[in-house]
Amino acid sequence: MRYRTGGMHQPGRVEKQRLNLPAEIDISAIAPDRTLADMLVTGEIDALYAPRTPRPLLDGSPHVRRLFADPRAVEEQYFAETAIFPIMHVVALRRDVHEAHPWIARSLYSAFEQAKAQTVARMAETAASPYLLPWLYAEVERTTRLLGADFWSYGLDRNRATLAVFQRYAHEQGLIGRVLDPGELFVPETHESYVI
Repeated sequence: MRYRTGGMHQPGRVEKQRLNLPAEIDISAIAPDRTLADMLVTGEIDALYAPRTPRPLLDGSPHVRRLFADPRAVEEQYFAETAIFPIMHVVALRRDVHEAHPWIARSLYSAFEQAKAQTVARMAETAASPYLLPWLYAEVERTTRLLGADFWSYGLDRNRATLAVFQRYAHEQGLIGRVLDPGELFVPETHESYVI
């Protein structure tokens, strides 16, 4: 497999972080005047995975398609088989900041928990939906039936299995040198809840 990096819709994007990958991983930047979306359409690359849907797919280009015709069904099946709903984001705190102010980790975690609770409450509102989706209430109910009430789980305990599998995959693919215990990824202050 060969990896190519660059701008999806705008040419000239460069990596913001230095990549430190094993030599056997073939990765390089595309030409500065090209985009990944155009290269997908022309067949110069076979696949593209990105945080946003490529414009050619949204525009109905006959030259591109999703890997799975029904991605939701595939994702639901994966969850049913593994009980893993992939983590969306990870929040990191610089070591020097944590060492100088260890309370920041717990405060940051608590702030994210509170923000999530407020968002979940807004999504559950049926009288006047704050979102422009006509069947949002039904979608929230369906998702909760499939994944449980805490489908965007935060913290170590609720993500231990997912983190272990993620690390195993990363190790098998040569992206990390060793598999850590998931607890090593979290500072101790975030392992338990506190009431003040």
